[in-house]
Amino acid sequence: MSGPHIPARLRGPLAALAAAAAGAAYVLAVRPRLLLWGATTQEAAGPLAGDEIVPAPRMQTTRAVTIAAPVSGVWPWLVQLGAGRGGMYSYDWLENAAGLGIHSADRIRPELQHLKVGDTVPLSPDGGLTVRLLQSEAVLGLGGTIDLRTGTMSPAGVLSAGPRVDVGWTFVLRPMGSQAARLVSRTRYDYSPLAAGLVLRPLLEPVQFLMERRMLLGIRDRAEGRRSHGA
Repeated sequence: MSGPHIPARLRGPLAALAAAAAGAAYVLAVRPRLLLWGATTQEAAGPLAGDEIVPAPRMQTTRAVTIAAPVSGVWPWLVQLGAGRGGMYSYDWLENAAGLGIHSADRIRPELQHLKVGDTVPLSPDGGLTVRLLQSEAVLGLGGTIDLRTGTMSPAGVLSAGPRVDVGWTFVLRPMGSQAARLVSRTRYDYSPLAAGLVLRPLLEPVQFLMERRMLLGIRDRAEGRRSHGA
């Protein structure tokens, strides 16, 4: 049984209307959940240490997870973040399909626990983000600039003459009693030219949500001593 016949002259306007409705549904219903996954209203709205890395962002996300472990048991996993280091605790297979060479550790590695301001946390073979803020067992703030022509990363404040994205990524760790912690992750982006955002946002937001959500859960599982990190 076939559906109702739609005159050819109406198909274009109806398709445009359906696309607009889908876009509106994403913006109003889906997007806020992606950008603020796990975060409370206060965490999402309030300022966080590290916001100054990108002081006037055109895009911001705040995501969070509660971990049944003290801050001292969570912090070492954050300190060893990075490609060629402890990994990103996300979907390794997906990151490696993109050629990032990331392998997430299932143990704390003592040789990677000596991070300091000015160090680079590699995110790919093309570079990484610079440690801009470091408060032991409390705040890890990273920053850098991505050259959109080459995909390479440089330290925050080293501006590309062409199209670029300035990135600030901060982890804030707060105690919740003696045996639990709250891990808040905030990313802030600025980009130039403005038109770059029209292309980046619909691509970046869902992908970043997918990977960062898995990363936060991966850190939680490791800090809590769960056996299956990727389930």
